Order: sequence, then structure tokens, then C-alpha cells
Amino acid sequence: MRSIRVETSGATVLLTEAPEPKVKDRQTREIAKDAQTGETLMRLGVVYIDGGESSLLQVTVPESGVTEGLALGSPVTLLGLIARPWENVFNGQQRHGIAFRADAIAPAAMPVGAGA
Repeated sequence: MRSIRVETSGATVLLTEAPEPKVKDRQTREIAKDAQTGETLMRLGVVYIDGGESSLLQVTVPESGVTEGLALGSPVTLLGLIARPWENVFNGQQRHGIAFRADAIAPAAMPVGAGA
């Protein structure tokens, strides 16, 4: 499926869930790996605020892209963020959504006026 690049330069992104290994199979607790590199994938939560609107997003990042110094509630930068539409059939019901993936996540500077 097609990937859509997400422009983040004008947005405020705050970490809401710390990175943890992404589970591929809930029954076996198998950890998700990147199909090309075999690297462990991490899952994290952010609130994405832009143009007066906010959205809670779950983002997948390779383990090597998780930078030290991340703190819950703090601003972060998502490098190379893309959105990928998906759909599947689960238990006879069609499901669809958008998956978000970034190359890396790093601490960001506090937005201007945020602490005032």
C-alpha cells in the first residue's frame, strides 16, 4: 500500500506512552521485527497537536531509532513519520485504519509559550 509522508514541522508532538516492544501475536507474545532488517520494532503513543486539533497516535519505530532522554508528557520529534492506510478481515468483519511509522523519535524543544 501507499505510504503518505506526514509533515510535523508545524505541529506539537508530546509523548504519552513510553516505547515498548511491539507485540506481533498477542497469543504467543511474539515481538514484531522489521521485515527487511530483522530489527525489533517499538510501539509508543503520542498526542499530535496541529491547527488547534489534537489526535492520539500509536507510532512504530525501530529500536535503534529510540533516542535516550525521552520523558512522558515531554515534546518529541518524529523523524521520517509516514502514514499507511490498512485494511483486513478479522473474525468475518472488515477492519481498516491508518498505521503510523517513524524512522526515529527524539526529545524536542518545548514549544514557544507552552510553559507560560
